[in-house]
Amino acid sequence: MKTRLCGAGAALGVLLAIAALPAPASADPGTPVALPLGPSDLPETRTTRTLQPGVTLTRIVRGSLDPAHRWTVEASIPAGDDSPDPDAPATTLKDRASADELAATLRGEGFEARVEQVTTPETADYEGGVLGWRVRVGSFEAQADATAERTRLRAAGHTGAVTYTGWDGESTDRGPWRVDVLTIDPSVFRGSLDASYGPDLENRETTSALANAAGATAAVNGGFFVFDSRFGAPGDPAGVGMYDGRLLSEPVSGRPALVVQADGRRNQVTRLTWQGQVVSGRSSLTLNGINRVPGLIRNCGGSPGDSPTALPLHDATCTNPDQLIAFTSDYGPVTPQGEGVEAVLGADHRVVEVRSSRGGPLPAGGSSIQATGRHVAALKALARPGVRLYIRTALRSDEGREIPASRRTNVINAGPELVRDGQLHVTPATDGMVHDGNPSWYYGWVHKRNPRTLAGTDAAARTVFITADGRGTDSLGLSITEAAAVAQSLGLHDAVNLDGGGSTTMVANGSVINTPSDAAGERPVGDALLILPPPN
Repeated sequence: MKTRLCGAGAALGVLLAIAALPAPASADPGTPVALPLGPSDLPETRTTRTLQPGVTLTRIVRGSLDPAHRWTVEASIPAGDDSPDPDAPATTLKDRASADELAATLRGEGFEARVEQVTTPETADYEGGVLGWRVRVGSFEAQADATAERTRLRAAGHTGAVTYTGWDGESTDRGPWRVDVLTIDPSVFRGSLDASYGPDLENRETTSALANAAGATAAVNGGFFVFDSRFGAPGDPAGVGMYDGRLLSEPVSGRPALVVQADGRRNQVTRLTWQGQVVSGRSSLTLNGINRVPGLIRNCGGSPGDSPTALPLHDATCTNPDQLIAFTSDYGPVTPQGEGVEAVLGADHRVVEVRSSRGGPLPAGGSSIQATGRHVAALKALARPGVRLYIRTALRSDEGREIPASRRTNVINAGPELVRDGQLHVTPATDGMVHDGNPSWYYGWVHKRNPRTLAGTDAAARTVFITADGRGTDSLGLSITEAAAVAQSLGLHDAVNLDGGGSTTMVANGSVINTPSDAAGERPVGDALLILPPPN
């Protein structure tokens, strides 16, 4: 079933090869296929080097600066008198009547305003079509001129953002794009593939810091994470996180993840669910989460009773006053503070303390269970001092198979799915990227070009990590549907989207090789995927 968006829119190594393309699509798997970006006549170069046996890095540059692209100001549109929802807040996209009304007002105030319809492609679970209408002001060769126009717009009582038309995602755009590809060939690879969150879960570190601390040959940023302390502990995975076989963060139910093995074999993209319990003898309580602030479910997809939904909803924080959350010493120096109770367990699983309010340090090798709301009484009854409590968890794939809790297994959260069985299979609706009544969110996150980090496996069982720079004029980035097409063109049999935007980072031989888009430089992230050299 396809979803329809409701609301206003209704709708340093050895150089191996330098190749100049375009290369035509070919049945020969050894022949590179040009990236499906822009017109087919665009120039494309590929440079490949070996980082260690079984690991190659390819830099792909396609197209060149397109003289048709301009800087402009995208105005925030208030709901007009004829809008279906006159009380709705100002957003980038609105209904046609509201957009026309704002444009007329701006023209009357001396601005060169235009209304543009935004149409988005169909995906596997979303019908696409007209997202809504945007209002843009001016057209400038220089970003500074667009910034000055935004200042003038604000002085007139309006709001807006400076944007570049090359980020719109038009198929006629001539680039440029810069894409980096790490490939692990398990038939040759003798290192190890790992994931790291750093010293603890609740703080963030840069991908390069995580890579250098582990002595990694190469790395990419990993999954989504909590960014703002209002929505949990910054750095905490916003979805599944299994590290060295230990489940330290529960999945957003049913969303895809990347499962990797240390030897680089049998890696897979799969959808995950989980079960967790606190067990004492024949008694048990059902867990709602692991190593996160009780009551705050980032990206949603948690338990029945969560508000506003128990389904995945990306970049949203669902809430629930009744939670039972397990903590390990991996979380951080102290567990989250607040109302409720906390049973503290020693390394032998015995209850050493029951705190009448939540929060505090854990004993060495210890853990705890925090309860809020209606779960408080049940935990108090179960967690008597000296009693042994065991935290049991199981992670299952969409086929019902349990993900083995092996020290050689790591799992990173992701979404949406991009490629399945070699075919385009983009799932923004299933994975919470369609926000009902808010087409502007889809427009900014899915439809428009952004930096992206992708991962997957090809038909030869090689694991592939891809980064595409964006939010610049020297590399436009990818929309989600473009990302899927790029992954497919690079031969991926199954592929998924990892965290992107300012998080997109690739490291090789100790250095960041792409251009992260945040103004401050490389962004600290929640976790990273690391390619380690063979042991000495």
